[in-house]
Amino acid sequence: DILEFLSYNLRKDGFEILTANNGAKGLALAKKHKPDLVILDVMMPEMDGVEVCQRIRELPDLDETLVIFLTARAEDYSELAGFSAGADDYITKPIKPKLLISRVKAILRRKNRKKAVNNIKVGGIRIDKEKHTISCNGELFSLAKKEFKLLFYLMTVPGKVFTRQEIISEVWKDAIVGDRTIDVHIRKIREKIGDDYIKTVKGVGYKFDI
Repeated sequence: DILEFLSYNLRKDGFEILTANNGAKGLALAKKHKPDLVILDVMMPEMDGVEVCQRIRELPDLDETLVIFLTARAEDYSELAGFSAGADDYITKPIKPKLLISRVKAILRRKNRKKAVNNIKVGGIRIDKEKHTISCNGELFSLAKKEFKLLFYLMTVPGKVFTRQEIISEVWKDAIVGDRTIDVHIRKIREKIGDDYIKTVKGVGYKFDI
């Protein structure tokens, strides 16, 4: 009954919904469909919500999936267990559908803002500004500070041609550097991630493309 009630209200608000009546099935659906958000109860058959959350957090393919607990368990220790397992929010029942939907939208907005600022993935390249990590097709590698900043800047708008002056203004903050400095940094980045991603537009600048 709860699944049907919540699904009806979320679908009515434009969300695409998958439901499961036990923890094991829910985890299987998450692995298959890689949802933006999973709503869990603490008390579920076969596998409880805390274990499902822990399993989700162990899967690289679901590292961007948000998890909310919606449960009647209002005890402090249950809430602590939920957050310790990796939950992004913990909501106690009963809750009105409109309020739940507003909480869902709020947490999705926070995710999108953070992702836009700190985490970018284009093709096989994933770059996390906050953690200062870069991976190419799942393989982690490191770049020097200016190389990292340059790659991140190019990846903010894939396909856009950034002029040399734009690059200098963003990466070197208008310091006096020549075209050769940019070229050397681009070459070093290409040595790490390959030649397929950063394109040279002669007489203009560079763009990140796939």
